[in-house]
This record gives sequence, C-alpha cells and structure tokens, in this order.
Amino acid sequence: MTTQKQNQPNYLLPLAIVGVMFFVIGFGVGISGFLTPALKAAFQLTTTQSYLVTAAIFSAFVIFGSPAGWLIKKIGYKKAMMFAFLIMALGMYLFVPSAKMLNFPLFLVALFVGGIGNTLLQASVNPYVTIIGPQESAAMRMSLMGIMNKLAWWLAPLFLGLFIDLSKVEISNIALPFQIVTAILVSLSVFTYFAPLPEVKAEGESDDEMNGLSASYAASKTSILQFPHLLLGVLALFLYVGIETLPMVSIIDFAKATFGDVPNLESYSKYVSIGLVLGYVFGALAIPKFISQTNALISFALIGIVSTFILVFSAAEYAFYALLLVSFANSLMWPAIWPLAIADLGKFTKTGSSLLVMAIVGGAVIPLIFGYLVDIAKGATEVASIENFQSAYWILLPPYFFILYFALHGHKIRI
Repeated sequence: MTTQKQNQPNYLLPLAIVGVMFFVIGFGVGISGFLTPALKAAFQLTTTQSYLVTAAIFSAFVIFGSPAGWLIKKIGYKKAMMFAFLIMALGMYLFVPSAKMLNFPLFLVALFVGGIGNTLLQASVNPYVTIIGPQESAAMRMSLMGIMNKLAWWLAPLFLGLFIDLSKVEISNIALPFQIVTAILVSLSVFTYFAPLPEVKAEGESDDEMNGLSASYAASKTSILQFPHLLLGVLALFLYVGIETLPMVSIIDFAKATFGDVPNLESYSKYVSIGLVLGYVFGALAIPKFISQTNALISFALIGIVSTFILVFSAAEYAFYALLLVSFANSLMWPAIWPLAIADLGKFTKTGSSLLVMAIVGGAVIPLIFGYLVDIAKGATEVASIENFQSAYWILLPPYFFILYFALHGHKIRI
C-alpha cells in the first residue's frame, strides 16, 4: 500500500500548494467548456464536430501519458509540475493567433498543447496527493483537491465575464483573457520552482527500500502489466472521466433542448459542479471516519446507476435535474479509484500513475460517442430534442456497472 515515505508530521502546506494546482486544472477545463458552444456557432459545427474541442484536450493524455511518467522519474514531481505550467501557458497563448485568424484547426492545436501540459500536471499532482499522507485517507485528500478543482469551474465564467459577453461569446474577443491566463501560468511555474514541495515516494519505490521488502507484492514483479488491479483501475478511470466530462460538455445543449432559448443559458453549466462539490465535501468529511473509500465508491456507483435511469425515463422538466444527480454520483469516483488502483505498486508507482493519466482520454472518447448518438437520434432535424439527448444518455450505464465491479472485486485482485 502507498504511504508517505518521509516521516513528516504535517503535510498541510504541500497539500495547500498542490490544491492551487488542482484549481488551475479546473479553471482550464471550465474555460474550455465555454469554448465548445462558441466554436460550434462560429464555425457552424455539428454536435459531433463540436466535441472535437474536448477530444483535442483529452487526446493529449493518451499520447503523452507514458512520456509524462518517464519524465517524472527523471526529474521528480516538483520540476514536472513546474514544466507542466509552462507547457499549459504555451497552449493558452496559442489561442491568441487562433482567435485573430478564426482558424479552427489552430484552436485544436492550442487545446492539444494545453492538454500536454495538463497531462504532465495530472501525472504529478494525483500520485503526489495519494502518497503524501496515509493511504486510508487518500480519498479524503483527493476530495479536498476536487473541491478546489470544481470551485475553479465557477470562477472561470466570472473571469471571462470581465472581458466578454457570456451570453454571446465571440471568438474574436477572447485574446485578452487568454493572454492574462498565460501570464498567470508562467507565474505559477516560477512559484512552483521555489515552493516547499518535498519529493515523496511510495512504499517500496526506492531500490534500497526494495532490498528490504522481498516479501512485498511488488518486489517480485518485472512489468506493470503484472498488476491486474491497476489495469482494471485504468479502465475504470477511463470510463469515469468520460461520464464525468459528459455532463459538463452537454449540459448547455441539454438545457436549451429542455427550457428553450432562455436568458443566461450558459449559466446552467455551473450546476454540474454543484453536485460534484457536494460529493467532494461529503468525501472530505466522511472518509475514512465514517465510510471507507471502497464503500464510498460502491455507494456512488449505485447512485450513478439509479440517476441514469431517472435521467432517461423522466419527463423533460425533471430529466435536467437528474443530470445534476449524475454529477453528484461522479464526485467520489476519481478520489476513490486512484488510491485503490495504485495500491501496492511499489517501484512501479510512477509508471502506474502515467497509465492512469492516459485513461483520462475517456473524457474525449465518451462525449464524442455521445455527440454522435445525439446526431443519429435527431436525424435530419436541425435541432436535437430532449428525447434525442435522453436516448444518448444510455451511454452512462455500462461505465457505472464496471466501476461498481471494480469497487466490489476488481481492486482486490492480486496475482
């Protein structure tokens, strides 16, 4: 099991610093959520094509996930975080010429570059938070990080609203806010370099420690593929990120189909993060004091299954609110899957973490499939109806059932 190697009595300061990094991750995702409908209108994209925005971000995880793990092995968590901010800054800066040229492919390139930085940051901060304290409370720490992440979703539109009209986002007006974000990311890179972030290692990760742990589970392994619980965790995380991202990228279109062209339609996107934050607060308060991270994952997978049925079968006025319940169900899955999946990896911890980061590509694949299903359901009609969306939301059900299997049995498998 992963534990903190250093006998540090207080890890609150490093945790607070990493919390800022989780905030930045959420802020970037929140901005991209506003770009999706704006790009769709500017370039007259189909629903499927509009989700290429999400695909451009998340495809970087599968391409750069393995190199990110290798890089972290070479330079450590802290320097990896520093370089991640610089790469993300480059991606944000590329939005400026993209907006001036109204070039959709260049937008996708900018999103992909930002995704590379996000990949490196995710591969650094997630295992760091898991390792830095006791393993049994890892989900509690990850829940705290989740609160920071989702609060940034709320602040992203407030920030953009200082510069552009959120009710009618014009691509040509986004240059200034993205220049400011670029400067902030560069500043965070410099801050990270000087921040008091100690390097941490999982139990059995260093060679000298492994010599004294011949009986440990990871000591006799020669390949990352010899950890079935990790591989099942990668698939569980792939499915989870897809179904967590789906409400965020689809809620504005779904709200429009449900309520019509109401004022401030974009404000509906904030409701997705409400359910997530409520779940994170529960995790931070209840794990492990009242419920284990394993039982929390089981419970929230069951909530996800029930909420999917409600979403698909409810009348229009209730289905939208069922999507918010789906977001609540998703909240504790990331905090619980990570520690269960990287438990007992020893010297393979960084490699295992890079595989988990690659699984984030699910955030591109499942929404893209969803958009395709919506387009099929609506046929030749110009605008998708609520029934079209509801039929496509069936895609949520198989992932919830697999995550339930992982929580009940998959994470326990050892060979």
